Amino acid sequence: MTDAAHRLLWTIVALVLVAGGVTTLVVSFGVPPGGDPDAAVLGDGLLDAWRLAAPWSTLAATVAGLLTALAGQRLLAREVRRPQRALRGTLSSPGNRPGRTRLAADLLARALERDLIGHPAVGAARVVLTGAPPHPDVWIRVDLTADAGAGAVREHVHAAVRRFAATAGCRPAHLDVTARIAPGRP
Repeated sequence: MTDAAHRLLWTIVALVLVAGGVTTLVVSFGVPPGGDPDAAVLGDGLLDAWRLAAPWSTLAATVAGLLTALAGQRLLAREVRRPQRALRGTLSSPGNRPGRTRLAADLLARALERDLIGHPAVGAARVVLTGAPPHPDVWIRVDLTADAGAGAVREHVHAAVRRFAATAGCRPAHLDVTARIAPGRP
């Protein structure tokens, strides 16, 4: 899921929760504007149906609450987890001659991090490889100095990724680069 999709999802969840909270607050203070003070909040038909299904209605409400809590827990767990699954093991590709070339994924990630740090404007770098080995997804986070030039750093990152692709013998299926600028005077 992209960052924009995450923001949209959490915005919708927040709006639903705010609407529910405002509705509950208005009802708890008495009558909603334009409402009858003697009317039931749920309505007579719904209230009679609730009472008629007495033990099962409470059970149904409990199950619905538990399912909602479980869905919320799973959504939250997916949001705080690292991007997808980290690529473990080796990237393996057949060579021109009989045999295979095997490269450890964590060593490749560290090599790309060292390459990225080679630019004076890059203070730190973090690389995570995910997805399938022939075309992994590459997730990069670079911490830049306050005086970093965006164009020069962009070119450096693209050159480092090209060198990574040539060294590993694979082309990234997805490249996600996040740049954080250190606070200070630009």
